[in-house]
Amino acid sequence: MAQKVTPRSEDYSRWYTDVVQMAELADYAPVRGCMVIRPYGYALWENIQQGLDRRFKATGHQNAYFPLFIPMSFIQKESEHVEGFAPQLAVVTHGGGEKLEEPLVVRPTSETIINAMYAKWIRSYRDLPVLINQWANVVRWEMRTRLFLRTLEFLWQEGHTAHATEAEAREETLRILEVYRDFAESDAAMPVICGRKSESEKFVGAVESYSIEAMMGNGWALQAGTSHFLGQNFAKAFGTQFLSERNELEYVWQTSWGVSTRMVGGIIMVHGDDQGLILPPRLAPLQVVVVPIWRSEEEKAAVLETARQVQAALGTVRLKVDDREGLTPGFKFNDWEMRGVPLRLEIGPRDVAAGQVLSARRDRLGEGKEALPLAGLRERIPALLEEIQRALLERARRFREAHTAYPESYQELAAAVEQGFAWAWWCGSPACEDRVKEETKATTRNIPLEQPGGSGRCIVCGAEARQMAVFARAY
Repeated sequence: MAQKVTPRSEDYSRWYTDVVQMAELADYAPVRGCMVIRPYGYALWENIQQGLDRRFKATGHQNAYFPLFIPMSFIQKESEHVEGFAPQLAVVTHGGGEKLEEPLVVRPTSETIINAMYAKWIRSYRDLPVLINQWANVVRWEMRTRLFLRTLEFLWQEGHTAHATEAEAREETLRILEVYRDFAESDAAMPVICGRKSESEKFVGAVESYSIEAMMGNGWALQAGTSHFLGQNFAKAFGTQFLSERNELEYVWQTSWGVSTRMVGGIIMVHGDDQGLILPPRLAPLQVVVVPIWRSEEEKAAVLETARQVQAALGTVRLKVDDREGLTPGFKFNDWEMRGVPLRLEIGPRDVAAGQVLSARRDRLGEGKEALPLAGLRERIPALLEEIQRALLERARRFREAHTAYPESYQELAAAVEQGFAWAWWCGSPACEDRVKEETKATTRNIPLEQPGGSGRCIVCGAEARQMAVFARAY
């Protein structure tokens, strides 16, 4: 008998780990806190990469690659940066059997080493803007890890741009935030809140940080992507200057931004159920699985022939014909449901005779199957996949709305963050923010860009507040 997934209602954390492992997305590595991304999980990550990379290149960015090892002296040049990352650094002190003259830090992020190169490459305003992204791995020595969500080593993209003016850099910061929002909602079917991080939650070394925040299936938040306005902090630390049109030497203005493999974890937790994964069609490694059903060799030949015809007709769709021998149709159904394949097509002898397939949507388990004529599959299946994509986004939005509160007292806030998001007026005081964190374990996820206007009373201290913040417990 196949192993069952722990129900979400019983143990959400265990459910998540069960799904990751049973759907063969990833497994624990021999090194504590690291993971092995299995082919199915990596195929999902590749589709995330492609969706983002296409958007980056459409906005003028180019890919490059910078070293994994960073001189310790580089990390120490920006004081706020080194102070924030010090507890998470992995440091190499020996190489080739000898002690190194200077320790090397295994890349936790690349602002420092990239600025060292920008300081060499940028000479004039004609060299700007520099719009570079890299796909890489990074290492942060986390104490508490969880597959995809927080591991010692993870994969990501990190963009690093340099501009002639503050206005251009700020525009870039928000442009990328919108790229992330569009990807999350259009491709991952994950509704997000775009906003500015509080002073205590911003990236170390940044002037301002912005994020997209998504609600997971247990009401907690996940920071799914960040975009940072760095100002001239790193430029001044590394001497990254240019000769302006006024023939004056000036420091560049910079941004950095990133999305990591935690996006995979977000997709699992936004859409998954007690049967396993539910993947949005635009990102699913397989969009359609065809399950042929037969009892005799004669039936097998006819059914497989029809299955191959369906496969040929749907050439633009990521499709697999599951013709494995010795497994029951029920086992195959459960297997692909666990893996979150958006659409299953079943073909038996009666379907061959009727010139049809039976379709079952992963997002509507238990709601019956629909007969689809073979003649119209080329058009119908892509349209059906788009229907599923839209339905997943709308379902996630409804869930978020149902678990979002607008408390009017501190007691209501404390109760609200146990169930989901709480929008509340906040005076901006770190003391009020700290109190919420200490007493409720919730944090300010961000200060949404879309504000209601006007003012109110701080949910914590009662002082006048001109902005609402989203409070929630978070991964």
